[in-house]
Amino acid sequence: MSTRDFIEKDYYAALGVAKDADAAAIKKAYRALARDLHPDKNPGNAQAEAKFKEASEAYGVLSDTQKRKEYDEARRLFGSGGFRPGGAGGGFPSAGGYPSGGGAGQPFDLGDLFGAAGGQAGAGTRGGGLGDLFGGLFGGGASAPGGTRSRQQAASGPARGQDVETEATLAFDEAVLGVTVPLRMQSPGSCPTCHGTGAKPGTAPHACPVCGGAGVTSRSQGAFAFSEPCRECRGSGSVVDDPCATCKGSGITDQVRTITVRIPAGVKDGQRIRLAGKGAPGRRGGPAGDLFVVVHVTGSELFGRSGDDLTLDVPITFAEAALGTTLTVPTLDGTVSLKVPPGTSGGRTFRVRGRGVHGKSRTGDLLVTVTIAVPGSLSPEARAAVEALAAQLDEDPRPEVTAAVRTGGGA
Repeated sequence: MSTRDFIEKDYYAALGVAKDADAAAIKKAYRALARDLHPDKNPGNAQAEAKFKEASEAYGVLSDTQKRKEYDEARRLFGSGGFRPGGAGGGFPSAGGYPSGGGAGQPFDLGDLFGAAGGQAGAGTRGGGLGDLFGGLFGGGASAPGGTRSRQQAASGPARGQDVETEATLAFDEAVLGVTVPLRMQSPGSCPTCHGTGAKPGTAPHACPVCGGAGVTSRSQGAFAFSEPCRECRGSGSVVDDPCATCKGSGITDQVRTITVRIPAGVKDGQRIRLAGKGAPGRRGGPAGDLFVVVHVTGSELFGRSGDDLTLDVPITFAEAALGTTLTVPTLDGTVSLKVPPGTSGGRTFRVRGRGVHGKSRTGDLLVTVTIAVPGSLSPEARAAVEALAAQLDEDPRPEVTAAVRTGGGA
């Protein structure tokens, strides 16, 4: 991304959030856009694909605290009008100290710029603010002339690839036990035609004649040297005379790729998993970005989940509850025997240890809750048997309620 793009693109508008939005609001807005605009959901829709890329680029900057700070500083300094590159009121200062964008032809006063960047720092510290700001934006800034080489190396050196986010939907048992899944996603990658050089096959880039391959140009103003990305090569340090037809000289194309990802046991619905080095490839030999997988978990017909514990409701008959029984109940990885003692009441919960979710800190349990199954209809013989049993038991299961009725109300 060129410095001009970094300054002129409104990432907040791309995500539809306010400039003071917090990290949670930014993440929520991006996920909603990613779901609606994802290429898999909009095959052949070029407009949706473009908006998806724009939202991903915006999220890559605004979700990173340092990048967002640098972006906001750049927009504040350059985006207000007078100092916008190529704008009507100014531009980057030329070597003579005048605005390159035209304007009224008035000289560009570096003192005014220092004052704006440094605030009310006071006499004698007037230049500190601009140095700090340019240090964040371009890896250098206002300094003694001897600091130019380190800034040039930073501008033209390796650059880390962008982070990429995708989604995966898992079955309930896959989320609990862990699973290896293939993920198909679209993200930037090295151009397969030029292998990332940006040059037409058979040709090669050469060092930029303006910056000498450094990626930045410098000029002196008194005791200070100021650096900015080279306009000729846009900070890359190299020039492509005959661009690759596939990537138009950028060295990067959007590619659909499938990778195999191991989802660990115990993930929860909505959890975000980071896979280091699985994102977009870096530039100029830099490391790849990270891949973030947002997990969605479908429900289970049998089991529920409470933290690291699994829950299961099992109906039993009145006879089993009264006389006791041994139940064979399912788990996610087999079956287990459960002894129900005589006189068990409906709603009682039994704990089967170690048959729940294998979490990071502990293995959960299986919580089995028994309920009394009541027949919807009875045969004449069954009705007679139940009536005979009721006569034999002749017990009041609700003495407190009965006493309250007799006295005309509760306490």
